[in-house]
Amino acid sequence: MSTCSTASYALAEPLAATAATARTWLLVEQPGPWGAKAPTESRLDPALGAALERAAVGSGVRVALIRRPGRHPDGAAGRLRRVYLAHTLPGRSWVRTGLLRGPGDLRDLDAAAMAALGEGRHGGLWEPYDGDPLALVCTNGRRDRCCALLGRPLAAELRASDAGEVWEVSHLGGHRFAPTLLVLPYGHAYGRLGGHAVKGVLDEVRRGRVVTDGCRGRSSWERPGQAADLAVRELTGEADADALTVVGTGGAAPVWSVTVAHRDSRAWRVTVTENSDVPPLPASCGAGPAPQPRVTATAVTRL
Repeated sequence: MSTCSTASYALAEPLAATAATARTWLLVEQPGPWGAKAPTESRLDPALGAALERAAVGSGVRVALIRRPGRHPDGAAGRLRRVYLAHTLPGRSWVRTGLLRGPGDLRDLDAAAMAALGEGRHGGLWEPYDGDPLALVCTNGRRDRCCALLGRPLAAELRASDAGEVWEVSHLGGHRFAPTLLVLPYGHAYGRLGGHAVKGVLDEVRRGRVVTDGCRGRSSWERPGQAADLAVRELTGEADADALTVVGTGGAAPVWSVTVAHRDSRAWRVTVTENSDVPPLPASCGAGPAPQPRVTATAVTRL
């Protein structure tokens, strides 16, 4: 059976610069089944889900649902719900958390509040989180079957081996790179990794470091910035998660000039190009084949 992930793998589609963009992630625990558009197609009040998504538009915040790996019974009425808020910019990466009596506690998150969260400012609901890295595995089979077929076994393996704070998540984008994973607090996304490799990623995150093998990019940046950040890491061997910052992006598709700065004052100019002349493939299972533009760093110059 051909799937979007097998087609992507067969064509050696690069992982770099394919992560969803979000400075801040708002993760709301919602047990039970999820539909393709989980915030409005689940046991969460659809009006609340729609309101959160509307408020997040343009704020730098991405809203997703989470649940524990395993069976997903509907009978969760009355139990407290875990929520996480994670900010991913270098030097300002953190995770905060809270327990809600019900998702309705989030109704005050209007557009202004979301904008504040996107800038890394938070209110009194959130408590500091100092536990293991958050490992979020996309498993929403209603969104794409590859996420269910490949993501659920990975989430179960990580949970069974006590690899970290493991959750299933409703959507990370890039189904064709399944199994897909987001690791917080730093916001690096990964694809096509097995359980052993993911455990290695989580071990490095505990040390404040990033593994670039299988990395799709840091969600803090748009795709050109993701490509540039990874290219500088490849050139220099820099593994410190917060050592590099994308400080400027000029140009427009298909060519950008991205400036990446190191906290030790070094800087690089990275030429990034978008190539649409690539073999067509489906972006997700059930979609027709279409070119999926590849964003690639083609030159790195020390400033």
